[in-house]
Amino acid sequence: MERAMPLDPGFDRRENEAYLDALVCTGEVLGRDIVEVAAFLDDLESAAEAQLSHIKAAHEAASSVAAANDRVQGAVDQVAGAVDETMEAVSGSAELLRDTGRRSQSLAAWVQSVDSRMADVVGTLSSVHDSNAEIVSISKQVNILAINAKIEAVRAGDAGRGFAVVAEAINQLSHQTATAADKISRAISGLRETIVTLKTEAGKASGDAGAVLSAATETDQMLGRMTGSVEMTRAAALDIAGRAQEVRAANDSFAPYFHELVGTTRRTAEGVKEARARVDGLVTMGETVVQNSVLAGASHADATLIDFVRQTAAQIGQIFEAAVDSGKIGAGALFDQRYAPIPNTDPQQVMAPYTALTDALLPSVQEPALDLDPRIVFCAAVDRNGYLPTHNRKYSRPQGDDPVWNTANCRNRRIFGDRVGLRAGRSQDPFLIQIYRRDMGGGDFVLMKDLSAPIAVKGRHWGGLRLAYRF
Repeated sequence: MERAMPLDPGFDRRENEAYLDALVCTGEVLGRDIVEVAAFLDDLESAAEAQLSHIKAAHEAASSVAAANDRVQGAVDQVAGAVDETMEAVSGSAELLRDTGRRSQSLAAWVQSVDSRMADVVGTLSSVHDSNAEIVSISKQVNILAINAKIEAVRAGDAGRGFAVVAEAINQLSHQTATAADKISRAISGLRETIVTLKTEAGKASGDAGAVLSAATETDQMLGRMTGSVEMTRAAALDIAGRAQEVRAANDSFAPYFHELVGTTRRTAEGVKEARARVDGLVTMGETVVQNSVLAGASHADATLIDFVRQTAAQIGQIFEAAVDSGKIGAGALFDQRYAPIPNTDPQQVMAPYTALTDALLPSVQEPALDLDPRIVFCAAVDRNGYLPTHNRKYSRPQGDDPVWNTANCRNRRIFGDRVGLRAGRSQDPFLIQIYRRDMGGGDFVLMKDLSAPIAVKGRHWGGLRLAYRF
């Protein structure tokens, strides 16, 4: 029987260390991949939320269209009713105007005939006046003859007495005829003046009647055109009503699809959000695996940085304790988490009761860290809420008018309440390595590691020191 080889007493230890080292490397690679998946899910969630917002807006727009279409339909119905009433009124007015026109035409013809007959009467009166003038002339001659006859009768004596009686009678008749003729002349003159006045007024009335008839004709033509316009309006209203019915039918047909699409997109967004939460859990688990493996004795490529962060965090805690002991700040103010917004800042910057102290004390500790490794991007302390009072000088520039530039260059005095910032400020483990994408502003993201260690002041947890470097 073959004998077994003797066991190497250091074999299990070396094997375990190799497994732990491999676990650390695998955990970091897995963490990087999970962060990439998380970033994709973030983009997908944003796209889904945006799509849901657009769909809701489209749905609301479609509902608005439907409501507006209903109002159009109601307005068209009112227009159609008004058009029908207008058509009836215009038709009645046109018929009344035509009847008035016919009456006006008859009146004008009668007035014109009166004018003509007045002219005939004036002519007849002129003839009568002339005849009466002849009668007056004859009566004067008869009067002269009667006077002569009376003279001759006187000369004849008794023989002329009978003739004298006749002559006297003729003389009286002549006077009566002249008097009657004079009255007739005055009556004819007055009647002729009256008739001339009537003829003048009749002529004016005839002209007015003609103008009324002409205006009635023009009005009838206008009413005819109005009737045509009303008919066209009614046809247009009916056409609009038909199209409104088509719009209503279209809205009714795709409204259910909108409801279904909104529901589907909402479920998708919720599913993405749930998946994102699970991915965050996976990221945390991966980070915990790496952390525990290193604490169990595994080697890590960033061991030097881990030692630096832990030592520097402890140093900051001692600096804060010295500031409290010397009276530079009270313990209450150092842990006071009331933040006062700085006016006219974008992104919003805030001041804490201890910001002035950190501005004075932390740069001498944080700035040297930037020279440890070319991969290092920043080193800064944050409190338990992710508030970063004092950043590295290159990220503490005064804000300008461009929010995008401010986001990249003015990162001090800001609260970073994201997952990485909060965990770095709240973790009390010896150290914490997180993998994340850093927003550099303007849509530029960089894959980063965030190494942090807790800061304690007289045994009380204040926050953490963050050291961020490229993956």
